[in-house]
Amino acid sequence: MTTRAPAKKEPAKPVLSPRARSAELDPGLGLGINPAGLSELAIAIQASLLSESLPDFAKAAWPLLEPTAPLKWGWALDAVCEHLEAVTAGHITHLLMNVPPGCMKSLLTGVIWPAWEWTRPGLRSLRYLGTAHKQDLAVRDNLKCRRLIQSAWYQARWPLKLLGDQNAKTKFENEKTGFREAMAFTGMTGSRGDRVLIDDPLSVDGAASDADREAAKQTFLESLPTRVNNDSSAIVVIMQRLHEEDTSGIILNRKLGYTHLMLPMRFEPARRCKTSIGFVDPRKKEGELLFPERFPEKEVARLERVLGSYATAGQLQQSPVPRGGGMFKIKHLKLWPSTKKFPPMHYVVQSYDTAFTDKTTNDPCALTVWGVWESATKPGLFNVMLLDAWCEHLNYSKLRRQIIRDWSEKYGARADDPDNPGRRADELLIEDKGSGISIIQELRAARLPAKSYNPGRADKTARAEQVLPMYELDCVYVPESIEPPNDEVALHLQPFAAWARPFVDQLTKFGPGVAAHDDYVDTFTQAMLLFRDMGYLDAGAAEEDEQEPSEYNKPASNPYD
Repeated sequence: MTTRAPAKKEPAKPVLSPRARSAELDPGLGLGINPAGLSELAIAIQASLLSESLPDFAKAAWPLLEPTAPLKWGWALDAVCEHLEAVTAGHITHLLMNVPPGCMKSLLTGVIWPAWEWTRPGLRSLRYLGTAHKQDLAVRDNLKCRRLIQSAWYQARWPLKLLGDQNAKTKFENEKTGFREAMAFTGMTGSRGDRVLIDDPLSVDGAASDADREAAKQTFLESLPTRVNNDSSAIVVIMQRLHEEDTSGIILNRKLGYTHLMLPMRFEPARRCKTSIGFVDPRKKEGELLFPERFPEKEVARLERVLGSYATAGQLQQSPVPRGGGMFKIKHLKLWPSTKKFPPMHYVVQSYDTAFTDKTTNDPCALTVWGVWESATKPGLFNVMLLDAWCEHLNYSKLRRQIIRDWSEKYGARADDPDNPGRRADELLIEDKGSGISIIQELRAARLPAKSYNPGRADKTARAEQVLPMYELDCVYVPESIEPPNDEVALHLQPFAAWARPFVDQLTKFGPGVAAHDDYVDTFTQAMLLFRDMGYLDAGAAEEDEQEPSEYNKPASNPYD
């Protein structure tokens, strides 16, 4: 009897997860496409699976929203999706997310998430109020969300009719009474929502404006609470940190009970994020990047150079104040040796901050004098030197006499340098607001070259933000003291000339809401902006998610007359 060899068993097929089975049926899963001949069953399976996963839905919808850009995904986007899914599940009703620009925050929160929630039959009646600091940005996301929902890809999986009588760019409604409406954050009126989405309630410039911050604060504390439908409605704030008193600051300082997802670009172990749903920032090493797929080390380093330390702290690190505090770090001030002759100046400017009072309770008048010269070793590179400074409470007549005396001064002269007699200022720079207007008129009548400077809506902090990248090029010099050290003088001020120390002290302490007086800082920033506009100094502008014209730098306006 012959023995038959046992039949060779075929290897068992691996058991596929529902998502893998769907991908096997539809190779386009996650690509947002429909291969020809895709069965209704495959579409139904795919639709069911995508409705259960916001990250998978986002990846599948991406080609419809950004058809020319390849998707770059990282764990940071998973973290954002995880917290939005927790809102959908009812585990979170108040969510604050602080993430850097370029991390898909607007697209995920304002476009993809609402469309994803409407894929679920029980959630199609949800009503969304989408807000941003500008209505144009809120409308932009409204349009993207509507286009996604009306796409053939979406309708083939989740048929949902948008009503013809309410299908505008600012508001569209579906057949289940759900709607999405767009409005400016500070203009929230009328409607109520189950989801209030607050995406960057302040612009970069607006965060530096006292008036804009106050308007946003009032809206958040007084108007927002009346814009939600009931106690199960959700408020989602997603933004970058810009100021200690921005909307995030209000939420955190007042302990308003928001789940806080905080993701800095570079990891700081002492600030590791842990949230109420069990999320923990997975990074281990100091400085480890948040999203290297999108922002590798070279790109992050470039952003840090362009933004400067203060904007880097807020926009990238989600901290409104950089480590060590203060906008203008003393390490960037260069000391001009007392034994070294002054260079010949190309241009000299007297920069004034004026106030008409001799009461010490009011802001004083201040002057700084600045000279600009070209580097002897690096042609085309210019530096600036502080040549004089004073700050005093003066009434109008005393101020006028003092300015005229200043005008006769020659700057840069030294007794040990007979070849450099110094030079008078080329012009007087005075802010064209309030008390400065009348003094400008008086000086011009006296035939002094007074130039008015009008910063527009940019307040002193906004101007400082513009100057900071130039300052951090280490091009600002202050003369060295010729006096011996004095125990009564702060150690960090001792190297500088005695008359320059009050300026250095005020400048290096300056920050939003830090100093009681900032008159020296105002004179410094307006002089630096003048040198920039004259072509002596230059610094690149940071790239943002959405490019928008600054109120200060509108092409049609000229800050000088």
